[in-house]
Amino acid sequence: MGPLQVVLGTISVVFLVVSVVFAYRAVRAMVRIIRTGQPDSTRNGPVGPRLKTLLVESLGHTRMLKWSSIGVAHWFVFLGFYGLFLTLVEAFGEVWNPAFHLPLVGELGVWNLFADVIGTGTVVGILYLIYRRQKDHPRRQGRASRFAGSNEGRGYFVEAVVLVVGICILLIRALKISSDLTDAPAWSHPVSGLLATVLPNSPDLLSVVAFVKIVVSLTWLVVLSRTLNMGVAWHRFSAFPNIYFKRHDDGSVALGPLQPMTSGGKPIDFEDPDEDAVFGRGKIEDFTWKGMLDFTTCTECGRCQSQCPAWNTGKPLSPKMVVMDLRDHLYAKAPYLLGEKTASETAPDYDVLKPSDEQVWASGYARIEGTNDAQAHRPLVGTLEEGGVIDPDVLWSCTNCGACVEQCPVDIEHVDHIEDMRRYQVLIESNFPSEAGVMLRNLENRGNPWGVQASTREDWMKDLDFEVRQADGPLPLDVEYLFWVGCAGAIDDRAKKVTKAVAELLHTAGVEFAVLGSGETCSGDPARRMGNEFVFQMLAQENVETLNGVFEGRVPGMRKIVTTCPHCFNSLGREYPQVGGDYEVVHHTQLLNQLVADGRLTPVTPVDRKVTYHDPCFLGRHNKVYTPPREILESVQGLSTQEMHRCKDRGFCCGAGGARMWMEEKIGKRINMERTEEALGLDPDVISTACPFCITMLSDALTTKKQNGEAGEHVEVLDVSQILLRSLAPVGTPGTEQGAEVGTQTDDVAGTGSAATEHGAQ
Repeated sequence: MGPLQVVLGTISVVFLVVSVVFAYRAVRAMVRIIRTGQPDSTRNGPVGPRLKTLLVESLGHTRMLKWSSIGVAHWFVFLGFYGLFLTLVEAFGEVWNPAFHLPLVGELGVWNLFADVIGTGTVVGILYLIYRRQKDHPRRQGRASRFAGSNEGRGYFVEAVVLVVGICILLIRALKISSDLTDAPAWSHPVSGLLATVLPNSPDLLSVVAFVKIVVSLTWLVVLSRTLNMGVAWHRFSAFPNIYFKRHDDGSVALGPLQPMTSGGKPIDFEDPDEDAVFGRGKIEDFTWKGMLDFTTCTECGRCQSQCPAWNTGKPLSPKMVVMDLRDHLYAKAPYLLGEKTASETAPDYDVLKPSDEQVWASGYARIEGTNDAQAHRPLVGTLEEGGVIDPDVLWSCTNCGACVEQCPVDIEHVDHIEDMRRYQVLIESNFPSEAGVMLRNLENRGNPWGVQASTREDWMKDLDFEVRQADGPLPLDVEYLFWVGCAGAIDDRAKKVTKAVAELLHTAGVEFAVLGSGETCSGDPARRMGNEFVFQMLAQENVETLNGVFEGRVPGMRKIVTTCPHCFNSLGREYPQVGGDYEVVHHTQLLNQLVADGRLTPVTPVDRKVTYHDPCFLGRHNKVYTPPREILESVQGLSTQEMHRCKDRGFCCGAGGARMWMEEKIGKRINMERTEEALGLDPDVISTACPFCITMLSDALTTKKQNGEAGEHVEVLDVSQILLRSLAPVGTPGTEQGAEVGTQTDDVAGTGSAATEHGAQ
């Protein structure tokens, strides 16, 4: 041990003590801040499945590997950070004694091979990630970059630290070989052994490199400790509890049902709410501790942003920036939440606020910098002039498509947080797009968004050549399914064609079914996604009472419902259990596919058409039904199918979800136009889907394209069931003949007319 080693070793130990103190204080502060959130007892059990999910998603990198090359690179960096932690421990010995190695494992061939391979993988992996950040940088791609709005400086810092530490690991190992300070077998250091051939015999240099490794690592720790909102670094620790405490203990993402409104960790009883009940999230402290952990964990990777239909069509919503703004506001307001500071009684004037150049008006946090009274008083949702953290245009641009949640590698629950903020705006502030108010009033007064009479729900049955049974009291035992038609399926002219097609197919297959007719009421999905939980609860409880009467005397397994609407499918099957309604709900594509597989429906007539299938968000991402619609299409002779680039779990929204069906799209490009253009890029004859809202949105966009001469007159939008029905019709029936005539027939004798047929102004 020379004087160099004494100096470097002493500095290293002192720096370690200082950095550990900083880290301890940071973790304690972070835990205290997160614990200011509302309680959430739904995240606690069962331990086994949650641990399994944690191991699969972290070690297996299953979510990161949705983007394969980036996922592989990140896996090596991830494994290097945790798996090679012992090399940092070893470095503290090497600054004192260059020949030092870890007891027991230091000279083992297996450990040395692991360190060599993973160390190399870390360097190569981070170099690739650096390349990708520069390739996808906003300076090149502008708004289209997933890094638009991310804090690039922090990203550069973390990447530099990983690169330097990785290089130091390989250099230390190589210098031990060149200085003859290791007895590890030659096969255990293939990369560092090669590097050793160009390095000198210098134990002092080895100690210097070990010192650099320590200083860089501890500098990272100190910077991290002083910057609690540095998610690009903190996620290395917070991602594990965030994954463990994800909403569903079966490992699935936070999609499908919305959670009931809670206050103080308990569901709100809307018939008799507590006087101090908090409806939704009106302040940052109204979020649960899990929400605050979500905000803390965001890595700013921008995967959610890259998939968001709102962001991709020029709207201000970026799921990433919503989480970043909430996170930054949380930690800036933290001294007030912890009682360390007291805010003034009056709010300051926000008129002089300006958004930052980097995030422009999509960002809220940039409007108010730092910890101050303005930060404490600002509203959670508000305009620039109001000093809001989240702009109203951001909040109401969301379609609830779930692309953000599906893509997030650390299981952040963006949709739940957006909906909770909407709930406060609707129920407490009565602040929402005015045109949606018509829909809400219609739901309350008429039980459907269109505001038509209940008797209208029976009109679709009049043109059928067989009688549709209607439920009047408990269903007879020979009725297997209740056909939940839904508001669109009973009222909208385009969706009624799908309803009739499904009814004909069930009748042909010999499936006994009945409908509620005028006794059916909206499932409540538009109200709930709008944020009006009160109206949803009212409609849901009314429907549960009706359904329980229909299924009276039936045991579980015999309470079967089939529906054509994915939104009803999601509400009835996955949200109604929250209000006492437990049923076996299937989507019509699932049932029809089973009937085809069982031979009860046999497609025999070729349908000579090129089809591309659009995944409805609430059928696909929210409920993972991807295969049945495609298998139905595959069963039809003559069809050729081609997937759009954005399909299945990366499918692009039609723009109607999240109650956007009932709101004007005033900012940016229309989402349905973007999706229709993608479909038309494949030059299809038919754009197929399995949702009445999708049919409406795609049909409207297709009509505009036809009027502009940008789409052929023969192109049509059809539900999967309509295509299947055509394949059962006699040869020569409209829609089955060859040529470009589909969608132009005036006499739709088979009841299979497309949404493009007789499609007038909407």
